[in-house]
Amino acid sequence: MANALNPILLSAHNPSPMTGAGNNTYLLVAEDGSATLIDAGVGAPQHLADLASALDARHARLDSVLVTHGHRDHASGAPAVAGAHAAAVFAKRPWAKEDAQYGVRWRAIDEGDAVAAGGESLIVLHTPGHSPDHLAFWHEPSRTIFTGDLVVEGSSVMIHTSGGGNLVEYLASLERLLALDPRVLLPAHGPTIDDPARTLTGYLRHRLMRERQVVDALCAGHHSVQAITESIYHGLAPALVRAAQENVRAHLEKLKAEGLATTTIDEAGEWRLS
Repeated sequence: MANALNPILLSAHNPSPMTGAGNNTYLLVAEDGSATLIDAGVGAPQHLADLASALDARHARLDSVLVTHGHRDHASGAPAVAGAHAAAVFAKRPWAKEDAQYGVRWRAIDEGDAVAAGGESLIVLHTPGHSPDHLAFWHEPSRTIFTGDLVVEGSSVMIHTSGGGNLVEYLASLERLLALDPRVLLPAHGPTIDDPARTLTGYLRHRLMRERQVVDALCAGHHSVQAITESIYHGLAPALVRAAQENVRAHLEKLKAEGLATTTIDEAGEWRLS
């Protein structure tokens, strides 16, 4: 059954324009009381209280925390969780640029590893693109994937190129998830996704549409990231402009990698079709 894992959804209590209602973290508890938390949140007191309450209600102990990637809304809560659960082991794929700032000892996990969670085995999938260290966790018996920031139902995902994001890798990660034919996606933001094929194919179509818009903008004489962004995104809330610019940059870098666009190296940073 798709719900065989029985994950307990715990909000990280960090709503914002970029996180929506806030991050989802997932607690999995085994019959022997061993518990695993997927993603560490931001250390909000209510998140820590909810975690403690969920563990106490099940006479469980937190043994491990699996972090999908090193962005602050997923990893910065690690020190607070560690302070409350000293025996917990924290694990993620190494990203030296980010990991040291969180002040916990990380156990390295990577592609193909099997990790215990809630009395079950999750397979680690390296799914880069949103960030270079991004992982998803695949429970093959129920065909459930904990997808981190790969998809958000009803929204899109920022590809932060200047922070290690890569659109070519991101699209390949989406294709990889689609090929697994999952039944359920449990994302780090937004609701559970019960029709993964529809959502994943929709994401791929959306990116192709956005790429056409970027190409059309270049053809129309818009040659900077700012100008292209303004020509594509109309009426965008100021808090989301930077994210939109990062997405435009991601598409331009993809076109460059494919030999379809070039850019100058001066401060103007003008882009042109090859």
